[in-house]
Amino acid sequence: MSSHEAMNPNGGADNMRRVMENRPLNPVSVESVVSKENMRKAWKQVKANGGASGIDGITIEEFPMYAKTDWEGIKTSLLDGTYNPTPVKRVEIPKNNGGTRNLGIPVVTDRVIQQAISQILTPVFDPHFSEFSFGFRPEHVLHIRP
Repeated sequence: MSSHEAMNPNGGADNMRRVMENRPLNPVSVESVVSKENMRKAWKQVKANGGASGIDGITIEEFPMYAKTDWEGIKTSLLDGTYNPTPVKRVEIPKNNGGTRNLGIPVVTDRVIQQAISQILTPVFDPHFSEFSFGFRPEHVLHIRP
């Protein structure tokens, strides 16, 4: 093993070359984020994840009715750049050692929007990450070698 490979936790020159490649990024648009298909997929994922309501009190179960009446206004504000996410609900959850940990709970609407953005941006940026970079990446993109 060369001294470069010993000091490089990413696996040596071959991987470093892959990370340093200049690859073009595919363009993305807010329209692709708010497309009906992408938003439906995002909602299905947020619904499957479950979770508590945010500071607006709207639950996962109540969200579809809320979205039916308010979605066009939300979509317009996203498209024209005036959308402002709702402040996050702060709660403390107990830790095993007796302390507490702060947890932020976004409103369901913001979770759906965040998921929709992630669904569009992950395929654009993920190919540019090192194959050894695992933090916050979906399991299906992990390439763990035996």
